[in-house]
Amino acid sequence: MVAILEHMTALADTTRCRILLLLEKHELTVSELCAVLQMPQSSVSRHLKTLADDDWVTSRRDGTSRFYSMPLDDLDAAASRLWPLIREQVASTRAAEHDEQRVRGVVARRRAKSEEFFATAAGGWDHLREGLFGDTFYLWAVLGLIDPTLVVGDLGCGTGQLTETIAPHVRRVVAVDSSTEMLDAARLRLTGVPNVDLRRGELETLPLQAEELDAAMMSLVLHYSPDPARALGEVSRVLTPGGRILIVDMQPHDRVEYQQQMGHVWLGFSEKQVSRYLTAAGFDDVRVRSLPVDPDAKGPALFVAVATRAR
Repeated sequence: MVAILEHMTALADTTRCRILLLLEKHELTVSELCAVLQMPQSSVSRHLKTLADDDWVTSRRDGTSRFYSMPLDDLDAAASRLWPLIREQVASTRAAEHDEQRVRGVVARRRAKSEEFFATAAGGWDHLREGLFGDTFYLWAVLGLIDPTLVVGDLGCGTGQLTETIAPHVRRVVAVDSSTEMLDAARLRLTGVPNVDLRRGELETLPLQAEELDAAMMSLVLHYSPDPARALGEVSRVLTPGGRILIVDMQPHDRVEYQQQMGHVWLGFSEKQVSRYLTAAGFDDVRVRSLPVDPDAKGPALFVAVATRAR
């Protein structure tokens, strides 16, 4: 009872209740509250202090502004019981109705300010955003769309870079490579990543059970396979029906030195080649497209192929 009485003291003023009605839905500055309530700053600030002292409002600083809001999820039990009763009584008043009309104008002015900025910044927006956040943040962000229940194979994982990228977003990654040295490097990179299973094996005879994977990735590895058709047949075997494969590799090129210097077997693949291999291996819905070319990259152009194992 004491807690409720203390809260009732803080709310024993119509203006403070009107402020809470606004801050329940919006994050507002003192000047914005003054415009909505049509009151001087000193009065609004005094009411906010009373509410803050009783934990009805919180604030955060954003540059030179301070925004106030009502922490509905963090109210104590007594306040959580009291507020619905207060809201019901105050929300139906004429003053609260006028507040709601004026706050819509405040929000609209904010939106207009944003639109004005974008109207003048559109031409240089990409450059501005990259300067603030880099040029890859959105690629990392979209990983959050991946189904977290998936078991994914990183086939030809090398040093585990792709495995490291995907592991936080899925249930488990099975990383396979034929090179002991590459697996040692991957093991070092993936220290402390609990949901990765490293296995040694060839693409043409994968060390996986039938239908063990929900999805498979082959990044810049198919051109090393002496028998791509057989390798993709193996991927089909270890995928569940409806499972998906993603291949990233080089488009056809004439860099013959790659065969001597890096052991490449194939000088890239055409769209028809990849589609034919995947269809023959039992995949449907085959899609192949070129990837954007990095102007600083020295290697051949790349493609990405995505397909679904037939059910």
